[in-house]
Amino acid sequence: MRMESERTVEDKKVPAKGIKKAVVLLSGGLDSATAAAIARQEGYTPSALSFSYGQRHARELESARAVARSLGIVEHLLMSFDMGLIGGSALTSSIEVPKGEAPAAGAIPVTYVPARNTVFLSFALAWAETLEAADIFMGANVMDYSGYPDCRPEYLAAFEQMANLATRAGVEGRIRFKVHAPLLHMTKGEIIRKGLELGVDYSLTWSCYDPPTSGRPCGRCDSCLYRAKGFADAGVPDPLLEALK
Repeated sequence: MRMESERTVEDKKVPAKGIKKAVVLLSGGLDSATAAAIARQEGYTPSALSFSYGQRHARELESARAVARSLGIVEHLLMSFDMGLIGGSALTSSIEVPKGEAPAAGAIPVTYVPARNTVFLSFALAWAETLEAADIFMGANVMDYSGYPDCRPEYLAAFEQMANLATRAGVEGRIRFKVHAPLLHMTKGEIIRKGLELGVDYSLTWSCYDPPTSGRPCGRCDSCLYRAKGFADAGVPDPLLEALK
């Protein structure tokens, strides 16, 4: 498996020493965009980390770049590797993405990518240790999505414990790593309302798991359905759909 990286640093905006640093997992979806905005609201200067991992919805990376620029994120790192070689998910293999209905409550959907958050958080931890950033933000949520085992609070607590056992900075006591999941117990509507309060431009975000060649969201995968419900619950139109008219 070959790994590559792409780093974007905004000119003349490199943060000074002594700032409150954080690494933010930024997929380009509305959850991660909101988590990044919350990190900024809480006084952090976020460095964004995105992944090209062989996902069929790689269109989200275009949104990740746009969201990072919109939020004034100084440094954005894109890691590239192919989890399609492992397979086991509708997002990285030929397994069909279900359409028209949300997954059954308690079931692990076929859109689950094996160990994806563990892989992503491990890269985030490595970069955080290098940056001397104690804090990692992600948009994990357990309210609207059912069944993803690597979004549960007990998993995040376990990863955080591991992070402080498995790093030089943690063992030496120089850094106490913290995994922040500020959206964990929010509904999609609550997430959208929070993001709008913080000025998130949701027209830049992308959620569709199975985008057709038209360039529009399919509107029928579970991610599209959850997004539509979220905007309906928030009482506002989806600006992405408005922009694509």
